[in-house]
Amino acid sequence: MQIDLRTVSITPLRQTFGHLARRMGADKPASRYMEATMDLQPVENFHYRPTWEPQYDIFDATRTKIVMKDWYALKDPRQYYYGTWTLARGRMQETAEGDFDLVDELGLAAAYPDAGKDHALSVFLPLRHVAWASNLNNGYVSAYGYGIAITQAACYASMDQLGVAQYVTRLGMAFNDLDALASAKNAWLNGQEWQALRHWVEDLMVEKDWFALMVAQDFVLDGLLYPLIYDRFNDKLNDTYGPVFSMLTRFQREWFGETAKWMDSILKVAAAESPENKAVLAGWINTFRERAVNALIPIAEIAFGDTAGSELDDAVQQLHARAAKAGIAL
Repeated sequence: MQIDLRTVSITPLRQTFGHLARRMGADKPASRYMEATMDLQPVENFHYRPTWEPQYDIFDATRTKIVMKDWYALKDPRQYYYGTWTLARGRMQETAEGDFDLVDELGLAAAYPDAGKDHALSVFLPLRHVAWASNLNNGYVSAYGYGIAITQAACYASMDQLGVAQYVTRLGMAFNDLDALASAKNAWLNGQEWQALRHWVEDLMVEKDWFALMVAQDFVLDGLLYPLIYDRFNDKLNDTYGPVFSMLTRFQREWFGETAKWMDSILKVAAAESPENKAVLAGWINTFRERAVNALIPIAEIAFGDTAGSELDDAVQQLHARAAKAGIAL
């Protein structure tokens, strides 16, 4: 018996799902990100209003002052859906774990000067509480935001900040200094220099406008804190004591560089939507920046001493440049 093998090409009747075809055209195949994102927000057939906020629907676009004709315009330039996000974070985690293992194997933490270790841990370790607060705040954005494009990205940011808190905690463990972790907790709860920052992040936990919360947490606070501490303070430690802390905080720097692109894109699209949006965003950023600077001044003084003012000014100018690039004049 003879068997003939032939290749048969089957042309699909349509390239994508109906809701994507209505957005993009019937003959355009959609990416996995688009399939996992577009038009998935529930918009009708709600059974009840929230008993704690009966003035809103369960999913309600009026929970923020920002108004968008299409909330799915706020797409993530990283094209993250669950699969791609987990793969990206898995690679970053492998790198971070390798750095911690290398520091341990070579005894770099044990050889690090005590003065440098104490200075670094006094600055870094209390920031795990800031990251934990950001985890909660981004969780709120994910819960009460509108449009899967923004809420799924906020959910990923929430979990990322939990990872940041864990990696900051591991700094104390890497240096075998559990007393430093207890001291950091006490500093966060009782240290005068940390109370302005603690007060602000706790105030953010009760901010009702989810877009304002995202601007305050992810753009303003992180936009000042990460360049100031994870870049500039690390540079100072490198110059004085060596690059160990830069190795152990690589995850934070890489994460911020990536996440900043997402926030800049969100602000640019929202500001371009209308003059009203742009004015609201500018007002929020100006207000939040003033409080963030006041909260970070004592932290900058711990980290940089006499040069704290100039270092913080540089971080503010960097934030202004990001806002201007997004079309928001401050």
